Amino acid sequence: MADANSTSGPQTGDSPRGFAFALTAYLLWGFLPFFMKAVAHIPASEVVAHRIVWSVPLAGLVLVWLGRTGDIKAALRSPRMLGMATLTAVLITINWGIYVWAIGAGRAIETALGYYINPLFSIFLGAVLLKEMPDRAQMVAIALAAVAVGVLAFDAGGLPWVSIGLCLSWGFYAFFRKTLPIGPNQGFFLEVLLLSVPALGYIVWLEASGEGHFGDTGMADVLWLLACGIVTAIPLMIYANGAKLLRLSTIAIMQYIAPTMIFIIAVFVFGEPFGTAKLIAFILIWVALVIYSGSMLRTARARRIAATELKPAE
Repeated sequence: MADANSTSGPQTGDSPRGFAFALTAYLLWGFLPFFMKAVAHIPASEVVAHRIVWSVPLAGLVLVWLGRTGDIKAALRSPRMLGMATLTAVLITINWGIYVWAIGAGRAIETALGYYINPLFSIFLGAVLLKEMPDRAQMVAIALAAVAVGVLAFDAGGLPWVSIGLCLSWGFYAFFRKTLPIGPNQGFFLEVLLLSVPALGYIVWLEASGEGHFGDTGMADVLWLLACGIVTAIPLMIYANGAKLLRLSTIAIMQYIAPTMIFIIAVFVFGEPFGTAKLIAFILIWVALVIYSGSMLRTARARRIAATELKPAE
């Protein structure tokens, strides 16, 4: 999944085309649990390896179509770029691995919680690493999220590591991805390209040892694993093009679409247990997100008004 931190810069207005792209991407991410349930009989590590390998040709074709292959050649000659891309690639792999495993293990509700918490964690990360002090409303929202995690930890007798793992891995991925001076499509291709060598090696080892699912367990598994590239690369590419045409505040609100869909699917389709503790935790998170979103929208509106007032009269 993606968030407002993945964009290349602030937007001055929303484009209907950009909104359609972003909405499509978030809806695809929202329905992704159905796909992950279908491949739940395959180990999560194998699914992630195929997500990586089959994303490479799709992402490569997009770059050829856009005429941006030169950016990749330049990146491959830059040790700093390769180092940063390797770091973000590792973080996104961890995120994918936790997500795939959690859906298959019947813990989709925890994945939804992790992605709900993510924007609040990004504010916290900015305060700690960039000294970007949050305003009072944001501090209240972060505190409510922390209380929600505490409620779940008390109820389960341990930290909700799926939610925290997804939140941390995506939060740090988005943070470091901002430091990678390359476009979103190029960055994604570079990440999966770097990951493809160990991923392909792992797939070959699985098949050679008779433990793989690509070809030995029927055509259905082959098709599911081939589709891993489609469900991984296509939404990201659609999102990347939509994000360029939308304001950050619009994207920040739209990012709740996917976890809301995951939550609804988990409770009403997958039938995952949703007891009192989870209800309290989610209410706290939803209140926190309302406070956070209200603060963000007020700030964005104030900036637009200030920019309009400073604009010279024609």
